Amino acid sequence: MDPARTDPAPSVTILSEAQWRQREEDHRRRVEPFTEPYLRRRSAGQKHPVEDFLFTYYSHKPGQLRRWHPGPGVVLTGEAAAERASWKFHRQLDAGEVAGLGLEVGTTAVALDLPKFAAERASAVDFSRIILGRTKDRSPHFGCFGLHEWAMVYRVEPDDVRHEYLPLRLGSSGTDHVVEQSRIKCSHIDAFRFFTDEAAPRNELQPTRQTQRDLEQPGCLHANMDLYKWAYKLSPAIPSELLMDCFELSWRIRRMDMQASPYDLSDWGYEPIRIETPDGKAQYAKGQREFAAEAQILRASLCKVVDDLTLSG
Repeated sequence: MDPARTDPAPSVTILSEAQWRQREEDHRRRVEPFTEPYLRRRSAGQKHPVEDFLFTYYSHKPGQLRRWHPGPGVVLTGEAAAERASWKFHRQLDAGEVAGLGLEVGTTAVALDLPKFAAERASAVDFSRIILGRTKDRSPHFGCFGLHEWAMVYRVEPDDVRHEYLPLRLGSSGTDHVVEQSRIKCSHIDAFRFFTDEAAPRNELQPTRQTQRDLEQPGCLHANMDLYKWAYKLSPAIPSELLMDCFELSWRIRRMDMQASPYDLSDWGYEPIRIETPDGKAQYAKGQREFAAEAQILRASLCKVVDDLTLSG
């Protein structure tokens, strides 16, 4: 594949139909190993406690994930690009713009309608900028040991456990004992809101939606999984390659999140991270640090795109 040609205006990249079709296909091949098994399970009425999460907890549908977007500053050319002009926040360039890019007269060219996106999604862009930027600039904390999942089943009846088809590795009393003997300091509202009524007062923090921007920190597994959420909420202004980087990180974090949970996932092929032991705590903190380092790179990339969108508004 020939490298993309860059117009004399450095902020605009022009892709031929062959080039963007290849990137579209590369994206499809990257997405399908995740979406196709989920769709087969859903059709069969089956559940997976780890791999379904990104499709059931988050609101981005598999079909939306499969759709490739180049992001801002990219012009797609060729007859096939015309169908994208009807997509939300896209537009076909007029003859003057085509000529200004040095393209042949009559060339079909489509791009993201950045001013329209920035205007209509201003509140989402602004909130994402605040959350991503403030989280990026905070010092990470690594002492939570995944106890949020334990607090979600603290002192509940067996029939009321969130994942009712999964046994508790230590049983109900053993799980409760771990919670009672642990220091719980969960900073993430979308984990804390699932704590049981008995567990919530045990948390040293009491996060709310209003304090989210002040409490989220870059060591938190859920804050790092949510990079995927912020990326798709700003679609199609986020390049799909960056979106999938966030998705794949979230996928791997979810695996560790459930390994460290109180659930017995041995029948699903997952070895537990026994956070109730010193070795398990060390294993969890090591993985948490590694994920945090990866997430900060992606968070910085998202912040760059969001800053550009803010300037366009």
